[in-house]
Amino acid sequence: MDMLSNLGIQHSNVHVNLSSDALIQLSLETDKGSALSDTGALIVYSGEKTGRSPKDKRIVLEESSKDNINWGDVNQPIDPASFNQAKQQAVAFFNTCADLFIVDGYAVWDKKNTIKVRIICTKAYHALFMYNMLIRPTEQELANFGTPDYVLYNAGATSADMSIKGITSTTSIQLSFEQKEILIFGSEYAGEMKKAIFSLLNYLMPLNQMLSMHCSANESESGALSLFFGLSGTGKTTLSADPNRKLIGDDEHIWSENGISNIEGGCYAKAIDLEPQKEPQIFQAIKKGTILENVVYDPATKKVDYTNKSITENTRAAYPIEFIPNAKIPCVGGHPNHIIFLTCDAFGVLPPISKLNSEQAQYHFISGYTAKVAGTEMGVTEPVATFSSCFGAAFMVWKSTVYAKLLAEKIMQHNTSVWLINTGWIGGGYGVGKRIDLKYTRAMIDAIHENVFEDVAFHTEPYFNLSIPATCANVPSTILNPIDAWSEKEAYVQQAGKLKTLFDNNIIKFQ
Repeated sequence: MDMLSNLGIQHSNVHVNLSSDALIQLSLETDKGSALSDTGALIVYSGEKTGRSPKDKRIVLEESSKDNINWGDVNQPIDPASFNQAKQQAVAFFNTCADLFIVDGYAVWDKKNTIKVRIICTKAYHALFMYNMLIRPTEQELANFGTPDYVLYNAGATSADMSIKGITSTTSIQLSFEQKEILIFGSEYAGEMKKAIFSLLNYLMPLNQMLSMHCSANESESGALSLFFGLSGTGKTTLSADPNRKLIGDDEHIWSENGISNIEGGCYAKAIDLEPQKEPQIFQAIKKGTILENVVYDPATKKVDYTNKSITENTRAAYPIEFIPNAKIPCVGGHPNHIIFLTCDAFGVLPPISKLNSEQAQYHFISGYTAKVAGTEMGVTEPVATFSSCFGAAFMVWKSTVYAKLLAEKIMQHNTSVWLINTGWIGGGYGVGKRIDLKYTRAMIDAIHENVFEDVAFHTEPYFNLSIPATCANVPSTILNPIDAWSEKEAYVQQAGKLKTLFDNNIIKFQ
């Protein structure tokens, strides 16, 4: 409380490090529209913003960091004076609120690289969200928590002051690496807090030759570890949730000299179209203590309709990672044996599985490719290529080549195998071919984990020079080389040339 007073926060109703049960009860009492689902999960609503606002992120222009930051559309500068003005606005807003919540927790499980984070917010559900997503201290650790390394001020329930220089929207997310503070205005979407912490780690880790990564991680009983990179819709969460392997984390990790460490203490899974048959572990994790954000439910039965997109397609479930039965606690592991890049290629060009050399690994990591199917507006049916460097460009702070170089060094040092898995279309692009069967993709990943490709012949396709295995158990050989699955071979050649040109045009800006 002395710290709050030093910040200028004078408040008589501050809730400090409450339990999950207490935060649920307060949310039901104070957060508009909140309710309990039939499984006991807390249903909440984030208001107008149901997703992140990446164009509203600002990084303070400071002497100690300005030469390290990849300034541009993702990382836009704001001057220190403006940041301090905005911070005063946040403090003034806090002093007018009925309730104030404090949550203390850790980021990064690896004790050598852990940082202490304090969250100051005005909504009980935001406090519960960060209670779930940060690593939860023990009672003894809380008693000795002391001064945090970084403080996040979530004033998302009030609009940013657009009269302040550098603020161009009522939504504003600002990071100061020197002051070690983060400000959020104009958005009550809880994911802004999670990704602000991730952006912070994406700056700090490379300073010490550690790689921060937007990926999931799992581990075999023997300790063999795999990383899964992939943009939305590629299957990152689904394929890393393997009942035969331990889950280290579903979204954010660092690779240090000690191995792999999850950054978070929880999971923030997409809930749209969630089915118990397809993702049983996630479905079973939706219980008391879990937050369901922006879902639609039946007021009479409290049963959630996971297919309903009337509020947003970005419905979410946030829960502590220990809600997953096979989660590994603490969430750390050794150096990865395999890295798997996931792409959903709607052009139907990339092979379902291929092995990458070091140079190709950097190329595909920097490219961060997937393809989405265009809507029917104006009759457009062609796939749309999406490139997000490092499979998470919106959260990266340094130039992409910094992360790619670290990745290449660690791959070489630890003899890690790298694979490209296409979970998209085969036998033709969208509208002609069909989506690769999930059971085949799982069989390919099982084969990677069982090291069966060590005794299999590979051949090279001509467009991306990808090495394709000749056979894979439980997978038809006719789909392994994509041109074989196309009935119109010339159509494949044209699509492959088109996709290669899109890759070439994208990579130019990194050369």
